[in-house]
Amino acid sequence: MDLHCIQCGFHVKSLYVQYSPGNIRLIKCDNCKSVADEYIECPIMILIIDLILHKEKAYRHLFFNMFTRDTLNSKGLLWRSEEACSSSLSSAALFQSYGKMLADVVLGNFMFLSVLLVWTRVTLTASVGFKDILLAILVSSYFRTFVIAMMVWEFPPPVFSIIDAFVLSSNAVALNVITGAAMIKCFGACFSAHAAKFLVSWLLTFNLQNVM
Repeated sequence: MDLHCIQCGFHVKSLYVQYSPGNIRLIKCDNCKSVADEYIECPIMILIIDLILHKEKAYRHLFFNMFTRDTLNSKGLLWRSEEACSSSLSSAALFQSYGKMLADVVLGNFMFLSVLLVWTRVTLTASVGFKDILLAILVSSYFRTFVIAMMVWEFPPPVFSIIDAFVLSSNAVALNVITGAAMIKCFGACFSAHAAKFLVSWLLTFNLQNVM
């Protein structure tokens, strides 16, 4: 990807001029006359806070100026963690639980990506490859890392819904930044994909309960 000004999204040739090791000067954008990317000199924690606050300039820095196709491996899936099974479950029930979890991950993410691909191709006119869209969705799902803490410490079920809401809004902002499309279209694409994934998970849970 080309370098972008984080303020206006305009293409820039470079972000800074280095005079000597540790001595750089940030370059201003020719379009908006602001510093093209101020995050170059900011601690990583500032970037993380601005990502949590859904600031578009933070996402532009992340997608266009910080990571490229050469430095990021865009292969992967969005994984959804589930509660660990109780040790008192029988072997058959344990097998069914893990089977449901595996099916939830595979089918849920397949449906998520399929709906996202169809929706972006139908409603979004930006000439952005699906590989770039997938990369944006993967990176903007960083809130999923909080689920790791929930596997160690017990949290009430509504916390999962809060995390899902943050992931949805973060995905929408990322899609808006990477495609330049209207926010309402980006939110519609992400909402439809998440809804399809939730429907698959609900159907698998419902069928498993009927079997048991």
